[in-house]
Amino acid sequence: MGAWLRDRLPEHVDVPQMLEAHRFVDEDGRPVRSEDPYAPHRFVWFHRDLREEPEVTAPIHVVHRDERLVVVDKPAFLSTIPRGRHVTQSVVVRLRAELGLPDLSPLHRLDRVTSGLLMLATEPRWRGPYQTLFEHRAVEKTYWALAPLREDLVLPVVVRDHLHKERGAWQAEVVPGAPVNAETLVELESGVDGRGVYRLTPRTGRTHQLRVHLHGLGIPIVDDPLYPVVHEVEVDDFSRPLQLLAGEIAFTDPVDGTPRRFRSVRRLPLSAEG
Repeated sequence: MGAWLRDRLPEHVDVPQMLEAHRFVDEDGRPVRSEDPYAPHRFVWFHRDLREEPEVTAPIHVVHRDERLVVVDKPAFLSTIPRGRHVTQSVVVRLRAELGLPDLSPLHRLDRVTSGLLMLATEPRWRGPYQTLFEHRAVEKTYWALAPLREDLVLPVVVRDHLHKERGAWQAEVVPGAPVNAETLVELESGVDGRGVYRLTPRTGRTHQLRVHLHGLGIPIVDDPLYPVVHEVEVDDFSRPLQLLAGEIAFTDPVDGTPRRFRSVRRLPLSAEG
């Protein structure tokens, strides 16, 4: 069990110390020991100490709220769900308290460093109908990105390739010759201070898809900490938000058939203040 826990949990969790302190327990409350044999389908419970999290002060704009849905405009550096080093500074934790909705849950994900529209269900009974929309690709999503201009790049272009991201790896990679699993329409919409504002229409939703596709075109998104190279950024450094905005989302409501369309209140270039 000790080897399995060390393999499964992130590096910042001190597994040996927690095992020694009997902070891992089974479903009956008995301490898990490092030398215990691994058993599949076994539940292991633990609580870890949380550090003080630097507050993301940029606002979460509530774009829409009704009995079934909450649509918010998320700032950069705020996680969608509590995860790893980001627990209280997540959309779900903050909005459950701020809106008085203890069962609020996201219907899709945005990277922590990505800004823009995020849809959440107010209660568990509404999750199924709306998540089915995403599963069937029945939601039209439009992003905008600020990136370098390339005079030799012919646009619009549809980027189609196979993306793969190993668990624990920082970057996703293109797998040559593999079946296509990622597709993005890239269009140049305008220019700002010598850079291009690109309209991105993803037809799939792979991890880091838009970031990898623009990097592959030779126009990496401004202030991307991962592409083309990984930059170490302090957890409380909110000075350079990724210039990628989940700007518009549209679908037919699966409950009442109403056409729905929501637009971000943010615009490029994104500022540190949100």
